[in-house]
Amino acid sequence: MAQIDRVLRSNLKLRHLQMLVALDQFRHLGRAAEFLSVTQPAVSKTLAEIENMFGLPLFERSTRGTEPTAAGASVVRFARSVLAGFDRTRDEIAAEASGAMGRTSVGAMVVATPVLLAQAVERLKARSERTTVLIDEGDLTRLLPKLRLGELDLFVGRLEPGYASPDLETEALYEDPMVAVVHPAHALARRRAVRWADVASQPCVLPPPWASLRVKLEQQFFAQGLLPPADIIESASFLAQVTFLQQRGAVAFMARTVARHFVQQGMVSVLRLPVAVDLPPVGLITLRGQRLTPVTEHLAECLREVARALVSGPE
Repeated sequence: MAQIDRVLRSNLKLRHLQMLVALDQFRHLGRAAEFLSVTQPAVSKTLAEIENMFGLPLFERSTRGTEPTAAGASVVRFARSVLAGFDRTRDEIAAEASGAMGRTSVGAMVVATPVLLAQAVERLKARSERTTVLIDEGDLTRLLPKLRLGELDLFVGRLEPGYASPDLETEALYEDPMVAVVHPAHALARRRAVRWADVASQPCVLPPPWASLRVKLEQQFFAQGLLPPADIIESASFLAQVTFLQQRGAVAFMARTVARHFVQQGMVSVLRLPVAVDLPPVGLITLRGQRLTPVTEHLAECLREVARALVSGPE
């Protein structure tokens, strides 16, 4: 244990960490060497040097490439975390030197991007236009590991209870129920009341099969004694939804705040159909005990301001 502690605190250099991350990313000595602009023997020598420090094999070599061992995977996670902190500090210092306010990295679910996050970034830019915001869009499965590694400063999206963890701090901002939408020229857009049977007979854009919302929407059809639509496209992308609403006359399901945004642009109409699915609130997730950078804290406050405006806005 003392040897490992000494290696992590003193012996590992930045070039060691960069090589470990590259080797984990490419899983091949030659491709890692090419990425790092060094020779393959140099990568092999550096890896052997690191493994000698730990007294453990970190990667298994074979004719198919390299795979991290259990110890190697732990060291790679450490390397990614350190490099993320290095990048953040470098960017903050460079931003201060150039007169900018800094940089923040945000992981966002699609439910938050076009309205909540977009308006929050606009407020932040109004206060400091040279602040840089990196937005990484995805779901919790992909984004939470990046938050834990320090590659993201903040997450904004639905606070799915299945991902609650002692190392995460959550802050609910507002409820955002689902609505069904169609292109404004669709026949259902003119109906005073729409039934699930009307939707079941239409082409639909539904979330991917692994999304919890997909199951909840299909249960709405089953509850009415109906089978879910047979003509479907699976996507969580708003661009895909809007595209197929126009091209195929499809029905899609969006968060209410997002649907209002597209209604204002004349791109969708909201159907008069109750969509009674139970959804977690939209909110923020940060690492518990980790102090936010000033620019990230400013963005978080902008997100809270926009959320309050959305809650007090028209129903």
